[in-house]
Amino acid sequence: MDQLSCVFNRRSVRKYTDQPVSTEHEELLLRAGLCAPSAHNSRPWEFIVVRDKDVLMSLSQLRPYWKLLKNAALAIIVCGDVADYHGSTKEFFIQDCSAATQNILVAAEGLGLGGVWLGCYPTEGAKGVAELLCIPEGVIPVSVISIGHPAEHARPHSGVEPSKIHYDKY
Repeated sequence: MDQLSCVFNRRSVRKYTDQPVSTEHEELLLRAGLCAPSAHNSRPWEFIVVRDKDVLMSLSQLRPYWKLLKNAALAIIVCGDVADYHGSTKEFFIQDCSAATQNILVAAEGLGLGGVWLGCYPTEGAKGVAELLCIPEGVIPVSVISIGHPAEHARPHSGVEPSKIHYDKY
């Protein structure tokens, strides 16, 4: 699949088959996250891969719209290590981790996998994830990505909304 098709065809996938995600695909997803841009090349991200069905079930109970995690093959939690952040503004860790999250989702599309970005930070979900996964202080869970083989395929988005595009001025 070419690069733009991965971007244009990517959709949030909330229903998965029982097929596991291969180690090779898992490593490629993580590598995609590691290749994201970051402010001042600070690379604040830390990734937690959750495959254990009991842990996925516990995660699925932290937020109402996270229920889909109980049927996912795995979840990738993208965290920002703010304790030793090197960007010019500490809050840029959110953008850095968001770029890593998007890279993983686009890579999932390219690999024929499905995923959905589950917002974590700055909600109470971040505290629950940190407690559940024993994340140390100074490392903040930014997003939870549900990953699996799609049980359904949504049509790509219809395209650009011209009213959202402005040139030179708003």
